[in-house]
Amino acid sequence: MQTSATLPACLLRAWQQHERELRHWLLRQLPAGEVAEDALQDIFIKAMTQGARFCAIEQPRAWLFEVARHHLIDQFRKRREWVPLPESLSQDEPELAVVDELSGCLPRVLAELSVADRQILMACDIHGLSQQRFATQHGLSLSATKSRLQRARIRLKAQLTHSCAVKLDADGKVCGYTPRAPLSDDER
Repeated sequence: MQTSATLPACLLRAWQQHERELRHWLLRQLPAGEVAEDALQDIFIKAMTQGARFCAIEQPRAWLFEVARHHLIDQFRKRREWVPLPESLSQDEPELAVVDELSGCLPRVLAELSVADRQILMACDIHGLSQQRFATQHGLSLSATKSRLQRARIRLKAQLTHSCAVKLDADGKVCGYTPRAPLSDDER
């Protein structure tokens, strides 16, 4: 630990100039005087750890108050009290957005698409296969795969809009649809 004889003069001078103001500010922020005194000591220790680097600080007052502010934030975070929620509190299920509910139409619509469209949509969009890997597995170029996937998505959107009577709002977002049962074995 450094003694006052080994502390940089700039630190001692800054501390003497701003200690009183800093103490008053801490007393207004903290519930008890001894807690404020402890905080003041912690701030001084942080300043001391700067050593000679403290002299390079252009605005020592601002630095001290910034350190004090961060110290208080840390203290408040440590003291945060958690209150358990009562068991009787109901837990509402979040409502699904209409577009999320629309996924119920997806199996029927996918079954109505061509095998090629269904295959690329299932692999890339539903199962997460990369377009590059799909291209490699099917002997296609990456650009051909991207084009096929884009066209399949357009046909999927058109089929969803038609088969499930999708309604769009003024912004082009799904705002309603008519649920449809999956195709039966006879319809396939």
